[in-house]
Amino acid sequence: MVDVSAKPMSKRRAVATGNIWFRHETLDLISKDQIAKGNVFATARIAGIQAAKQTAHLIPLCHTLPLAEVKIDISTSNEGAEVKCTAQTVAQTGVEMEALVGVTVALLTIYDMCKAVDDQMQISDVRLIEKTKSAIAVSLCETHRARAEASQRRVVHRAIATTNDSRIKRKS
Repeated sequence: MVDVSAKPMSKRRAVATGNIWFRHETLDLISKDQIAKGNVFATARIAGIQAAKQTAHLIPLCHTLPLAEVKIDISTSNEGAEVKCTAQTVAQTGVEMEALVGVTVALLTIYDMCKAVDDQMQISDVRLIEKTKSAIAVSLCETHRARAEASQRRVVHRAIATTNDSRIKRKS
């Protein structure tokens, strides 16, 4: 696993897309909620989100990230559907794998749910289309460190004051 401990915390965002091609009749069944396994696109959204959150368990040596957002968007056409996964975090490493895993599992879920009615489906063009990183003003670690140091200064100041007060009392 790569050591990222020296890297600063940054706001990270990645977007991945992929397509699934199916027959027009399959889209009709999906839109009429007539697929035996249930609501295809709602299930695919949940599956993609869950998968993105489990990426570190699926990909060896992938860092576990606290995801702030995972969003799955599905748009349809006469030939099939495009799935887009957006993942965001504030971390020391990017969220590309989470976005790619999210989109892939959403596509696989659509495939699994529709395979009984369409044996011609094809998943294609899974790719990362956007990756951004932006600095954050003050990391939480720095904020907590500053508060802790200020608290320690107050404790030391109180201890000195108490010691001085004790000396004064003994003399009297």
